Order: sequence, then C-alpha cells, then structure tokens
Amino acid sequence: MKPAPAPAAPVAPTRRPHHRTAGPLVAAALAGLLLVGCAGQNAAKPPAPEGQGAPAAAGASPTGKEPAGGGSASPADGSQSGAGRAEPALARSEPQKITIPSLGLSSTLETLRQNADGTMQTPKDPALAGWYEPGPTPGSQGPAVIAGHVTWNGASAVFEKLKTMKGGDTIKVTRRDGKTVTFTVDRVAEYPKAEFPTLEVYKNLDHAGLRLVTCGGDFDPKKHYYDSNVVVFARMTGAA
Repeated sequence: MKPAPAPAAPVAPTRRPHHRTAGPLVAAALAGLLLVGCAGQNAAKPPAPEGQGAPAAAGASPTGKEPAGGGSASPADGSQSGAGRAEPALARSEPQKITIPSLGLSSTLETLRQNADGTMQTPKDPALAGWYEPGPTPGSQGPAVIAGHVTWNGASAVFEKLKTMKGGDTIKVTRRDGKTVTFTVDRVAEYPKAEFPTLEVYKNLDHAGLRLVTCGGDFDPKKHYYDSNVVVFARMTGAA
C-alpha cells in the first residue's frame, strides 16, 4: 500500500514565546532526512512528489540515542518480541481519544492536516494531542502519527512526560467506529533534529503501527527551540 503524503516540519510563529510541538512529519522513505523543527526554526519543504510513496530501505536503523528510562533496542521494523504479537490491521476509522495509563494521560484528539505551504498543522490546544489526518488511522495498516506539545509558554503540555515511557507500556486509542485499539510500546528514542530517523518513522509497515512524537533534549530560551525529538514506536496488540 502507498503511504499517505508526509509534510515537512511545521513553521512556528516567530513571536511565540515558547516552542511549537515537535514537527516530525517530514518526507516519506527514500526522500532523505529533513530537519524536524520545534518553535523558532524554519521548516524544510517536502521533497518532490516522486519521493513520496516509495518503499523504505530494508534494515534502516535509528541514529539517535535512547533517552533515560527508554525502551531497549529493537529491530528496525519495531518487531520487538517483548511487545507482544501484532494484531491484524483494521479498516480506516478516525481516532477520537488517546489514553496512556502509565502517564495518567487522556486526551481527545485534534485533527492535523497540511498547511498551504506543505507543513503540518500543530495542535491549537497545548493540552491536546493531534492525529495527522493524511496518514493511516490508528489501527489501520501503516504508521499512524500522533503529535503533541511538551511545554507551552513555560507550562507543561500534553506530552511533557512522553520521554519517560518504556518498552511494554500500553497506549489506547478510541476510534469513531467504537473500537478501542491497544498499542504496546516497542521502544522510546530521542534524536537530534539533524538525525531524525525519517525512514524509521514513516516507512511502510505490514501491521498497524503508532508513533507518538514531541520535542526533547535541551531548550534554548533565546531561540525558543528544543534541539531534539522524542519518538515512541508502538504496534497494535489488541482491539475491542
């Protein structure tokens, strides 16, 4: 199946005092690495259309570092045995809510689309996460992506504790069709923006996957900018 078009990292308003959400939604596989920006950084444009929809290179591996408390290393496709067997993918249905028991987190989901310049929209409410609508829905085949802010104007935001998740943690997503899909975390990793693992996040999958993304690393108060991204890789292990 062809993956949905993936936009470049979002452009944050230049006068916003603190960062925008991690803009992970960059080019699809074989398009090359683009910088993933938080606030204060201009976004790279997406690649030419022919770079989209190409299958990922086999065996691509992340180049980032595991954050403290993160999951253990796993194969590039996220098929970590400790995460449980992936369940058969479901038909497409829009997500309504995300719940992460280990973080005590529950959030309805905004719908994120592409701006006119090809960048991804970011959640308007820092207390809410957002699902990237052009991509797969959580539970359907492929890598569904949900992004959220880590802080906003100095205050905590929805994904502030995302980097503390560990392999084996569960994520539940309630969908419009009434099904609640359970995902189990394969691993959690932190990447410098110049080394964002585009192929790992967006490559074609033979199962229903989920990626949660936010900013991480050090915050530069002068640039209003985080220098890294935190990515949670998970796969569907149940549906009810």
